[in-house]
Amino acid sequence: MGKPTGFIEYLRELPVDRAPLERVRDWREFHHHMDPKRLRNQAARCMDCGVPFCHTGTLVSGMASGCPIHNLIPEWNDLVYRGLWREALERLQKTNNFPEFTGRVCPAPCEGSCVLGINSPPVAIKTIEAALADEGWEQGWIAPEPPASRTGKRVVVIGSGPAGLAAAAQLNAAGHSVTVLERESRPGGLLMYGIPNMKLDKQDVVLRRIELMEKEGVKFVCNAHVGENVEAQLLRKDFDAIVVCTGATQPRDLTVPNRKLKGVHFAMEYLTASTKALLDGGPERSPVHAGGKHVVVIGGGDTGTDCVATAMRQGCKSLTQLEIMPQPPMDRATDNPWPEWRKVYHLDYGQEEAAALFGADPRTYVTTVKRFNGDAEQGVHSLTTVRITWQRDGNGRQVPAEVPGSETDVPADLVLLALGFTGPEQSLLADFGVATDQRSNVEAAHGRFATTVPGIFAAGDCRRGQSLVVWAIEEGRGAARECDRYLMGSTDLP
Repeated sequence: MGKPTGFIEYLRELPVDRAPLERVRDWREFHHHMDPKRLRNQAARCMDCGVPFCHTGTLVSGMASGCPIHNLIPEWNDLVYRGLWREALERLQKTNNFPEFTGRVCPAPCEGSCVLGINSPPVAIKTIEAALADEGWEQGWIAPEPPASRTGKRVVVIGSGPAGLAAAAQLNAAGHSVTVLERESRPGGLLMYGIPNMKLDKQDVVLRRIELMEKEGVKFVCNAHVGENVEAQLLRKDFDAIVVCTGATQPRDLTVPNRKLKGVHFAMEYLTASTKALLDGGPERSPVHAGGKHVVVIGGGDTGTDCVATAMRQGCKSLTQLEIMPQPPMDRATDNPWPEWRKVYHLDYGQEEAAALFGADPRTYVTTVKRFNGDAEQGVHSLTTVRITWQRDGNGRQVPAEVPGSETDVPADLVLLALGFTGPEQSLLADFGVATDQRSNVEAAHGRFATTVPGIFAAGDCRRGQSLVVWAIEEGRGAARECDRYLMGSTDLP
């Protein structure tokens, strides 16, 4: 611990974001950087608490508490405080393959369980992590490290999202020849098409890492859709092991009247189309575009926020976001104690931009949709909402009940469904013959990651269900470890 009184002397600081009304006019990342002195002060706030919950990586009340990949946070905070940035990065990379990703898009459960956060603002862990990664790239400390020798074993990873990339990186480091199959035209999966560019830059951040992995020996094959133009059983013959990292891409639908009207889209369809158009040089040419339209986003969470931010950059006419849950309290509730994730009201980047552009937080709480209104020719033109209350049923479960007389019509030319995901697509799993659990996810125990078919492993959202990028990285690393053990009889992978 570099400065025993640091948590008393220094207040929590975060990088200043670009002004909302400025950043909604472009697609560049919205965070500024902090200077090294201020970052050093933030690292000094790490208090050598003795029992660092920040790297526990467990679930408390169903929510992540601490870092799932067990980043050794107090250690690299101390090194940053001492000015040993390269050593701090090396310590960070022992547990995290992609700190430039998590430093940008992780919600930081480490900060939610920081001991200092019991009675003060927690250490700015995520800010320091992002700064370490960016400094590493800028200084050339993050460079290709191909394995010294090859094992002669061939592994195919299906899916190039965070779980697939982590599995591929670890298996390649162990000396196996790794091929990653991606059904889209660019690698990156969720990182490429599920998260907008202003939150995670594609060329300067995502593709930069993939290019480094290629220099280390990982082979990426795009437009490779297993079950369509790639035969699953041939993969079993051509490779010694398979790691399935296809994500949970089946979107949850909304079963209300007129759901099939034109203009009603799943959020991921919208975000993917927007990013593809941006990368192909014409963001205005996206086939699902919000320009000049009344946009309604149904659902909260990160995906809903990303839809809000994207619609404003496309020039929407108005913006409404509907959430079925109540508005969170301004302060931590008594039934939400530390080290649980702190459930409090806040403006995420998209809502902050909407408030600046339209004058108010776009979210309407405890509200759901009764029906879409429109016609087959023109598509949707409005939707009818209704207020709800949450009540307990006979089994003690919270269920929604409509508030009589609370129906309201909301103008809507474009409706985006950000309701989460129900699980992985089943056709590929059926082709391999792997078993699924009651939630339709791949049946493979955490810690072993082995499916019911020998030599086939699974990791990420396709195994655990919809989750965080950092959990996907943890699962990809774990599946690589067990795959290596299967291939070699033992493993040195962490």
